[in-house]
Amino acid sequence: MKFIAVTSCPTGIAHTYMAAEALEIAAREAGHEIAVETQGAGGAERVDQSVIDAADAVIFAADVEVRDRQRFEHKPLVVTGVKSAINDPAGLLRQAEAAAARGVTGTPGGAPAASYAGGLASKVDMNASVGTRVRQWLMTGVSYMIPFVAAGGILIALGFMLARIAGGGDGAIAVTAIPLTDIINDFDPTSGMMWAALLFQAGVAAFGFLVPVLAGFIAFAIADRPGIAPGFVAGALAGAVGAGFLGGLAGGFLAGFLALWISRLKVPRAVQSIMPVVVTPLLATLAVAVIMLLVLGKPLASVQTGLTDGLNSLSGGSIVLLGMILGLMMAFDMGGPVNKVAYTFASGGLTAGAIAAGGTELTVMAVVMAAGMTPPLGLALATVIRKRLFSKAEQENGKAAWLLGASFITEGAIPFAAADPLRVIPSIMLGSAVTGGLVAGFGSELAAPHGGIWVTPLISGIPGYLAAVVIGTVITAGAVIVLKGLRPQPVEADGTVVATSAGQPVAV
Repeated sequence: MKFIAVTSCPTGIAHTYMAAEALEIAAREAGHEIAVETQGAGGAERVDQSVIDAADAVIFAADVEVRDRQRFEHKPLVVTGVKSAINDPAGLLRQAEAAAARGVTGTPGGAPAASYAGGLASKVDMNASVGTRVRQWLMTGVSYMIPFVAAGGILIALGFMLARIAGGGDGAIAVTAIPLTDIINDFDPTSGMMWAALLFQAGVAAFGFLVPVLAGFIAFAIADRPGIAPGFVAGALAGAVGAGFLGGLAGGFLAGFLALWISRLKVPRAVQSIMPVVVTPLLATLAVAVIMLLVLGKPLASVQTGLTDGLNSLSGGSIVLLGMILGLMMAFDMGGPVNKVAYTFASGGLTAGAIAAGGTELTVMAVVMAAGMTPPLGLALATVIRKRLFSKAEQENGKAAWLLGASFITEGAIPFAAADPLRVIPSIMLGSAVTGGLVAGFGSELAAPHGGIWVTPLISGIPGYLAAVVIGTVITAGAVIVLKGLRPQPVEADGTVVATSAGQPVAV
């Protein structure tokens, strides 16, 4: 049979593409043809309409609104979450087979969240529960913010690294003192310090957008395009009053709800046409400015300062305990809401000032990245050490998990956890907690919010950092091997474990 699938997750990064790969493998093994459209953070390659017309059924494996879904309205449809495609792609294909056999067609319903003609993508399913929508509003802002964090953090870190090479021990301090006008008017291409200053200033410029982008796209997720202007202004004002990342969060939600409320007001027909582009942004921006500057600004700035001071005051056992807690959070749901809270906490502390001064914020970022690497790495190692404890599918997943773990994609552990959660999840949480505590204890620092092993040169305290990752990987592998060995599991003819679903044997 011929199928079409669309995969999309709130952040549009790992789960989107893991679901697509799982469906492609399952379809190939079942003798079907499938074309998958991944609506991820990098956009989408739209499946040709002729391919859709030739398909027997369509699968929506998405946690957010599918864009341009009216293209599929004449086909039998199966709608589910993205994790269903990762955990049980074969079962999802069987549902699609049944839908095609019934031959019932109809509209998928709902409006497209954005067009493919350069439109911005909302990450929100408006039919979801309130709690889910709040998380998706936040994840929309975070997903648009991450490229600025990554580009800015890595550029600043590279600038400091080059400055230390070119200017010695005081190079990192000296590079921050080179004014932008000197780079523009007196740039010397033979000077390492000038190149270091250029990289530093580029990173600072990228970091300047962090809070406005976060607030702007939270507001966009709530109120669509009318929320963008007041959201960006709320973020800019949060930075101006010193409320920082926390102010951006509050300002984004405030701007979004104000814009949504104003856009729903009953107005004369003559005014309706200018509401989205003039009236709503104008009134919402004015209201946000008044509230942020006169009401919320100072209290949020005080809270932000208190959090920053409290974080910087941590030392010894306190910072180790924080590292262990963050490690547990990173492994608990492997890219889910708890994982994203820990990651957002760490990346939100990466400011140009924090990177220039060094300290606890950079240690927290190092903790989160290291603890997010060990779950897939540990499971990959376990499939090598005790191959017979894992099904053939898990052994193949283990090969991919090496690269996923090394690249800080914690989601590489999901297929293992889905098959055997009671033994896998405690094992990876143990390994990540140990890794997080060790990195915090060693005092390693990292200014790059992503990249995994590929940004190792940007880490301070590399030996301790790598040792923590290796130790956590070994502990994860050892724990999962011990737990899997405590209870006999059904095996195939060649001695490997039968494929399982949520711990229960299924046909292979």
